Amino acid sequence: MTAHIAVIGLVTSDLAASLAFYRRLGLVFPPGAEDQPHVEAELPGGLVLALDTEQTVRSFHPGWRPPTGAGRIALAFRCGSPAEVDARYEELVAAGHHGELKPWDAFWGQRYATVHDPDGNGVDLFAPLPAAAE
Repeated sequence: MTAHIAVIGLVTSDLAASLAFYRRLGLVFPPGAEDQPHVEAELPGGLVLALDTEQTVRSFHPGWRPPTGAGRIALAFRCGSPAEVDARYEELVAAGHHGELKPWDAFWGQRYATVHDPDGNGVDLFAPLPAAAE
């Protein structure tokens, strides 16, 4: 059997804040998820985004510590249009999240922006530019 990626897991310092962030991006978590130590949202195609509290991770890995410095993971969300990239970026920044890169027209043919989730992970927002979609 060949291994295949099935879950992307993030460790969060504030589960409620992370749930609010990812819900703004359209992910659906079960009701009452804020009170759970581990929650999951199914993504299109069957992949799962899992969020664990730091306490949950320490329950089976007592020596675990949050990383320091810039993150090494980035999630990328495809938006329906370049205007949606701008709107999502503005919504997240207005909600208090750090805007790392304001929306811009990238040379590779996409409207592109980056915000940070509550734990500092980079979350890219992108959509094909009209000329690139033809």
